[in-house]
Amino acid sequence: MRGFRADRVAVTGRARSARGAWDWRAAKTLSRRAAGRRAFTLIELIIVLAILALLLTIALPRYFTHIERAKEATLKQDLMVMRDAIDKFHGDKGRYPDSLEELVALRYIRSVPVDPITESESTWRIVPPTDTEAKGSIYDVKSGAEGKAQDGKPFADL
Repeated sequence: MRGFRADRVAVTGRARSARGAWDWRAAKTLSRRAAGRRAFTLIELIIVLAILALLLTIALPRYFTHIERAKEATLKQDLMVMRDAIDKFHGDKGRYPDSLEELVALRYIRSVPVDPITESESTWRIVPPTDTEAKGSIYDVKSGAEGKAQDGKPFADL
């Protein structure tokens, strides 16, 4: 390899001869060296995976707790919106609605929300009016989900 400077390859990373022409043999050697320098060792990969596993053991329980809190907050918000719509309906019409679909048809709510705990819109429990002279059949709405919220109250009592 006449005219080739090995130190120039190491410093500049270019495989060129002294005259500036491309030297294929030097390029091949350079690419082998560069590929060897870019690889990770097994111990490095094991350490990275151990760190990832440690971070996941810390983060995943918090993630699932936040998901449950979000479902409970959504349930409380949906109940508040539906109860407000029932009260407005009663104030406007002088009677309670006969179904949740009637609230949708008269545009008091856009749609019957999905219960976030049961993930169904058909599990809402309808509470009829306690006054025997009241007209209509929906006085209140409660969740049909079983179990308790994080504060200890049953979902059915929210």
